[in-house]
Amino acid sequence: MSSRLQSIIDRIGPIRNIGVIGMGYVGIPAAALFADAPGFESVRGFQRDSPSSGYKIAMLNRGESPLKGEEPGLEELLGKVVGAGKFRCTSDFSEIAECDAVTLAIQTPFKDPKDLIPDFSALIEGLRQVGRHLSEGTLVVLESTVTPGTTAGMAREILEEESGLTAGEEFCLAHAPERVMVGRLLRNIREHDRIVGGIDDVSTARAIELYRPVLTTGKIIPMTATAAEVTKTAENAFRDLQIAAANQLALHCEAMGVNVYDVRAGIDSLKGEGITRAILWPGAGVGGHCLTKDSWHLERGAQVLGGDLWYPHGAESIFGVARAINEFMPRHMVHLTLEGLKRADKFPEGATVALLGWAFIQNSDDTRNTPAEPYLAAMEEAGAEVRVHDPFVDEYPGIEVSHDLEGTLAGADVVTIFTGHHHYASLDPARVKELSGKEHPVIVDGRNVVDPDAFIRAGFVYKGIGRGDRNSHPVVP
Repeated sequence: MSSRLQSIIDRIGPIRNIGVIGMGYVGIPAAALFADAPGFESVRGFQRDSPSSGYKIAMLNRGESPLKGEEPGLEELLGKVVGAGKFRCTSDFSEIAECDAVTLAIQTPFKDPKDLIPDFSALIEGLRQVGRHLSEGTLVVLESTVTPGTTAGMAREILEEESGLTAGEEFCLAHAPERVMVGRLLRNIREHDRIVGGIDDVSTARAIELYRPVLTTGKIIPMTATAAEVTKTAENAFRDLQIAAANQLALHCEAMGVNVYDVRAGIDSLKGEGITRAILWPGAGVGGHCLTKDSWHLERGAQVLGGDLWYPHGAESIFGVARAINEFMPRHMVHLTLEGLKRADKFPEGATVALLGWAFIQNSDDTRNTPAEPYLAAMEEAGAEVRVHDPFVDEYPGIEVSHDLEGTLAGADVVTIFTGHHHYASLDPARVKELSGKEHPVIVDGRNVVDPDAFIRAGFVYKGIGRGDRNSHPVVP
């Protein structure tokens, strides 16, 4: 423990002013909750005034959320903390100098998972901004999911280089990974246990001071910074692995003429002491910012920090295999679509596909790494015209996204459900068929949201992920 750093913290006193860098799905709810905590005086949200995201600054300062979709309580909380003068957003990073604690919630994607080199450019720029304006005694926390070793390695080096201060002696440094899912952001931050790992005991204690006031049922789990990094990447790698197992089972059930959802319910029914059956749900593909790349952060960490340790990357790695299975599912949706068209005596060339759902997760506008994108590209390459509908997504680069469901369905040879938005669960087979104008339109359900029998009775050709019991049904005249 550094007595020098502790004496600086004692002189500064409790954390009162907080900065949150990155106004996205993690930074916005975190900033709002910090601002709502009675013990904190002010929170600044730092956002670049760029052509693509600068609009967020004015919206947030009006108390409006730029995140669309269903986020219970978020807009109301933003209005409350802005109205109370406890939160504002700015593009002036020099104000970091006035903060007692600064968190960074910046995306860390991979350009190409095959080479295991992440794109840390945005995170590096954020760290440089913090370092240039860092004050003695400030706590810096990485909330971004990173390759294990990043906090005590690259992040520490950049902050020390830019500030001239020494981590663990003159400022605190920690990793406290976000653990949120869109659609439940505030609830997740309050209720999930918080992993907190400092580069030293003083940093860990200061980070615990920052996060404890926003937790309700969640508790603090302290550890080292590197252990915290491994924890976050591993928990997402395990979730990806569980989804891959469900997807693999779904493919097997299709081949064997079995309903995977019956099998899943049977597996899940076995409960008792020492029994764990954490079986997740199959689907059209895995998207989002986390699961699509966090396995690669874990794998890279083992390479970077492993030294001479034998390491099975690539086809021999169970996490790599899981990624391959989940990345395959959009291609399987293409296969189901082509099989459905064949059963309806149609070809993909000239077919019209109504693609329902562009967000990667239900009832959200989050389109990051949407699995619908490779499906669209493959169907267009096969000669089909693809129309995209999503009730929450307003725009996407290079893609026209409609909010007009009936207009999207009009004249469709195929209706493909990629996202489980609640709007699609209430699709009426007779009305969809009427809009399509086809004797035997095809419906491909990637999320098990419609009743297969209702659509089959209406004359549809039905195909569904894991629905081996229905995928070869007789076509009703």
